[in-house]
Parts: sequence; structure tokens; C-alpha cells
Amino acid sequence: MTIQEILKNRKMSVYRLAKESGIAYTTCNDLVSGRARLEKCSAGTVYKIARALDVTMEDILEPCFLKRGSFDNFRSNICHRVKESGDIDFIIETLESNDIRKYYERKWYPESLYLLAMLDYLSRENNVPICNEYDDIRQCRLDKVIYPSGILAVFAATKNGDVLERAAMDAIPEFRRFNIIENDIRNVI
Repeated sequence: MTIQEILKNRKMSVYRLAKESGIAYTTCNDLVSGRARLEKCSAGTVYKIARALDVTMEDILEPCFLKRGSFDNFRSNICHRVKESGDIDFIIETLESNDIRKYYERKWYPESLYLLAMLDYLSRENNVPICNEYDDIRQCRLDKVIYPSGILAVFAATKNGDVLERAAMDAIPEFRRFNIIENDIRNVI
């Protein structure tokens, strides 16, 4: 979570952060507004801000180092994790990590919804009860449909809209409800 998000959640002003941390108001304001980068600050400054916000230094530095890769890579990595760990272990690991909520809070909606769809699909396939913890996220849906790159390549080559329609009709329901077209999570190389 960014400093700005923490301040908003706590209804805390930049002025109060400066006062409680002992860091100059202009420095705090520059960090919150994005004019200065937290990862460039001294460890002492990061420590004082983290302490004033009652979070760890890692908590406020984490967003600085998170880099979002392509959705296709994410999708592939998730499918490989399912294959390597097995359905039940994947379900357990996903629930324990709380990555669905973390991605959602970062506004990485495709990743959050894909992971939730995978969790729900594997739960259904293995007769495991659905975890209610993500019911609020289950109400969401992507504005634009996301197709696998292979389907898009076929569509681009043929210019045949039926390709997209067939893929959508054959999609796994848990994915389709979020506007993600996924037909086969097990066929990974």
C-alpha cells in the first residue's frame, strides 16, 4: 500500500504525518504526491515514516519495487503453478497468500480476477467449498474481454469473428463471468 493510500485509509493528513514522523512537511508532501521517490530516501526517513504510520518499512517500500509484467506471462505462470503444485495445494497456497486481495487493492484487476476464477474453478472441480472471503470481488467484471494471445492470433490471421465467439462460448464459466476467456488451464508446456 502506498503512503497516500495509508493516509487516506487512516484519514490522516500529510501535516500530521510530518508532525508525528519528525520529517519535514515538504519532504512528506513530495513523497505523498509522487514528486519524490520513497526508495531514494534514507533508511532513517523510511523508518520514521513507517513508524508514524504504524506499518513496517517493508510495507511502505513494497509498492516501489513491484513491477507489473504482461498478463499473458501472469496467466502462464498461474497455470504452471497449478500444474506443479496440484489443485488442492494451489487452492491452499492462494488462500494463504491473499494475493487475490493484494492484486485487487493494487488495482491489478485482470490478475486478481484471473486468480479468483482459477480458485473458484479448481474448487468446483475438486468439490471444495467456495471461500466467501472474496464475494465482494466476485461482483466485479472487466470492462473489456481478455482473450488468450493464441485466439487473438487466429482472429488476426483469419479476420473471422466466429473465432472469438466460439472461444467465448467454450470458455470456463468461472473465467467467463469476469470477461476473461480461458478454455484450458491444464495444457501448459
